[in-house]
Amino acid sequence: MSQPDLSSLPTTAFEDVATLSARRSARWRPGLAVQQGKALHSEIFVSSREGAGAGAALALALDDWRNTPRGEGQEAEDRRSVLWVQTRDAARLGGRPYRAGLPKDLQARVIHVLAEKAEDALFAMEEGLRCRELAFVIGEMSGNPKALDFTASRRLTLTAQKHGVPLFLLRVDAGRDLSSARMRWEVTSAPSSTAEWNAQAPGEPAWKAELFRACSHAPGEWVLAETGTRLTASKAREDADRAVANWTAGLQHRRTPRRA
Repeated sequence: MSQPDLSSLPTTAFEDVATLSARRSARWRPGLAVQQGKALHSEIFVSSREGAGAGAALALALDDWRNTPRGEGQEAEDRRSVLWVQTRDAARLGGRPYRAGLPKDLQARVIHVLAEKAEDALFAMEEGLRCRELAFVIGEMSGNPKALDFTASRRLTLTAQKHGVPLFLLRVDAGRDLSSARMRWEVTSAPSSTAEWNAQAPGEPAWKAELFRACSHAPGEWVLAETGTRLTASKAREDADRAVANWTAGLQHRRTPRRA
């Protein structure tokens, strides 16, 4: 079989492939919005049996929001509001946002929309993405409604890209269907680290997050945690190895049962 003649291709073709390959192989990490800009359309798949979904979506949204450089002529502090859209089914499964439990800099900025149907939620999210006076939009939908097909997903992506308003769509008890989202996550709860001043107190929230599809990053798994106002990420495998080591050490310190 004859080999193709690559000498006829322009040099820019090889440069574009090399650039795309380098970007594709780059690992995601918190704070990446400083270099590559905001993730304009993300999906986070979660189970209704855990309370991990809304917290993880908000943590990812805040990480992009806090690390996005402010442009010339803009205020040093971003004072824009946040739109939070839920279908009634999603709110029944996970509850509504608890304003007092939100970060202090968001408590007075959240605009909550409760939609009866998936079509109403999609309309509200798309209209929110058209408004540049919003910092970002968080959406919550349960299952795989027919209204959220690839065409509807594509509309959300194009609207977010055109107006520069990010969307973080929480998919509760949903299958991995077709979507044009630029980043797609599978998130579950993870054990919190021990509190610094009181070992019996609850630790910082943590999630095991799998990035299974992304346009600009290689897939990977991390354990995400919030430390103050900063999102941190550690390798999921390293965390599992540490947990196994702690469990083994605990077995070694157990007392052997006395024989009668």
